[in-house]
Amino acid sequence: MKALRENRRNLVPGALLLLAGLLLPQLAAAHVLDVDVSKLSRTDIISTYLKLGYTHILPLGLDHILFVLSIFFLEPRLKPVLWQATAFTVAHSITLGLAMYGLISPPASIVEPIIALSILFVAIENILADKLNPWRVAIVFGFGLIHGMGFASVLTGLGLPRTMFVESLISFNVGVELGQVTVILLAWLLVGRWFADKPWYKQRVVVPVSVLIGLVAAYWTVERVFFA
Repeated sequence: MKALRENRRNLVPGALLLLAGLLLPQLAAAHVLDVDVSKLSRTDIISTYLKLGYTHILPLGLDHILFVLSIFFLEPRLKPVLWQATAFTVAHSITLGLAMYGLISPPASIVEPIIALSILFVAIENILADKLNPWRVAIVFGFGLIHGMGFASVLTGLGLPRTMFVESLISFNVGVELGQVTVILLAWLLVGRWFADKPWYKQRVVVPVSVLIGLVAAYWTVERVFFA
């Protein structure tokens, strides 16, 4: 039994490495809308923007992936994670819609560093907190408003068809949500399902992963403030 426990513990680093391999973005890829949407059918337009929303998370949105993983690791059970993910989705849908309707126009020079700081904040909280605090949902909602502005910068560059503006916007949002749910389910299947109840989960999983995420987020913050 002791050997079995040790083998399970040794699975943690491997699972995390596999998760990282699945989620690393294709750095050479970029958001490209290489079709004339005016010639597409209603179904094709919806499908196109659904795919764009999904690929903005997987594989292109490493900063959003790390934020979602950060809210996952502290309490890796599906119910609390999905509550936080729902708050995040509602929030980014609000600001994305406002930005696409031209009601707000946040500069990327401010939004992108704050997105990096949001990841750093949650990573640090994961290290310091002993359990998931009730106000975490409100924090995630607030950061979701900022991330929605980041989504808007991508969607503004791609444009939305005037004849199907609302449908395309909703499709993009649904694609983003599906991407986030995919990240959560992969993380749960690889880590949460097997290790969430282990007494060593905090020290051997949450802390080292959060330190790595925090270091990446700190680097992004400096880069986006001073070198963007």
